[in-house]
Amino acid sequence: MIRIENVRKNYGTFTALDGLTLNAAEGTVLGLLGPNGSGKTTTVKVLTTLLAPDSGDAWVAGHSVSKQPELVRRNLGLSGQYAAVDEKLTAFENLHMVGRLYGMNRRNASARAHELLADFRLTDVAGKRAGAFSGGMRRRLDLAGAVVARPKVVVLDEPTTGLDPRGRLDTWEVVADLVSAGTTVLLTTQYLEEADKLADHIAVINHGSVIAEGSASELKNRAGSERVDITIRNATDLQLASSILAAQTRGSSAPDVEPAALRVSVAAPGGHGVLVRVLAELDARSVPVTEASLRRPTLDDVFLQLTGGSAQPQGHTRKDEVPA
Repeated sequence: MIRIENVRKNYGTFTALDGLTLNAAEGTVLGLLGPNGSGKTTTVKVLTTLLAPDSGDAWVAGHSVSKQPELVRRNLGLSGQYAAVDEKLTAFENLHMVGRLYGMNRRNASARAHELLADFRLTDVAGKRAGAFSGGMRRRLDLAGAVVARPKVVVLDEPTTGLDPRGRLDTWEVVADLVSAGTTVLLTTQYLEEADKLADHIAVINHGSVIAEGSASELKNRAGSERVDITIRNATDLQLASSILAAQTRGSSAPDVEPAALRVSVAAPGGHGVLVRVLAELDARSVPVTEASLRRPTLDDVFLQLTGGSAQPQGHTRKDEVPA
């Protein structure tokens, strides 16, 4: 349903996409992860025909974004980083308007609006102006607008940015319902837990190209086996704790130190044995420990290991890619 092949896009001397290649099967969620400046927003713009690639091509439901943009738009819905709802219109009026813009007659647009209000649990507020909605309700209304025309593909560009936990969970439920109905979803997100929860396949991009892809489990396996996390009481002991963790893992990987959280974490192929030895050594060196755990790698670990931090090029100050 989504195919991107060797797409390149430059803004002057800045390379936003550098031979990007991605695929998503029907009825699946493709999660697109990457730090700011990695190429996520440019990818969305190319796929939604808002930006022409310099070379390469992309297809949505078999239609080329370069040669058949109108057919692409007929098969695609978009929900951007900010909910695109008219605050002066009611929830019903917003969806009815979108249906009319897609060419539906008044009866069909009204029926579709009522259907979506029920599907997205907005029936009770159908007659209320969108300007009075919470962030989660506005997001649900925006998602409903993106599927008025029953598109085969929906692009969600950081759909839960700024939402509270309840709003985020509601959005996840909506996405799961879309996929269960056969819709293919491209999801860009800064929340790794979100990708872990929703995505069937995850692609990590940096500097405009894919640097790793696979299922969440496959990517986690790339980060090694278990990890030891130690939280200590005193900031003055951070360096010592880091040295102890490095020594007990025989320098297999450098410990990650989080000064604000007073936490040190390291990959521990030895698992439980490493944790026991670390705690014994910390006790022997009189380093007070407030929390200790042994856990599987998370997507956060994978992300940091793969990207090494921000992808922002020097002198680039915008939140994401250079705008078209």
